Amino acid sequence: MPMFDAGGDDRRFYSQAEPRPLVPRAALVGVRIRRIAALCLDLVLVSVLSVGLWVGLLVLSFGLSALLLPPLFPLVAFFYNGLTVSGWRMATLGQRAMDLEVRLASGEPAPFLNAAVHGVLFYVSWLFPPLLLVTFVTSDKRCLHDILADVIVLRRSA
Repeated sequence: MPMFDAGGDDRRFYSQAEPRPLVPRAALVGVRIRRIAALCLDLVLVSVLSVGLWVGLLVLSFGLSALLLPPLFPLVAFFYNGLTVSGWRMATLGQRAMDLEVRLASGEPAPFLNAAVHGVLFYVSWLFPPLLLVTFVTSDKRCLHDILADVIVLRRSA
């Protein structure tokens, strides 16, 4: 029966499922604070990209697309998160600035779909802020949207 570590407090749990790889404690130090700072940077960047794209499309369509463009921010955020996290650097620009990376819980790089769904679930979780408190009860500091997208956010330098 496989055995895996439950978060570094020397308790071992037995499971019938495949064990997740052990995450070094150093890879989780300061992750929550860094994620908040990375979020602030990414929100500014996605907002600037959305406004620039909105103005560009508005000018190109001579103002005719003004009613069709309001849902642009979620689309930009979806592709921004999906393309940057599934890229070779495995992080958004804000996460890279904060020395973070996103991987699958198994340790492999996150594919586009997992990365994009992770971004969508993150923005949906803002509609229900208590869901963000899950990170305080998980041993690997994962939020509920991380668990649902099967990803983990780690320090890159650890």
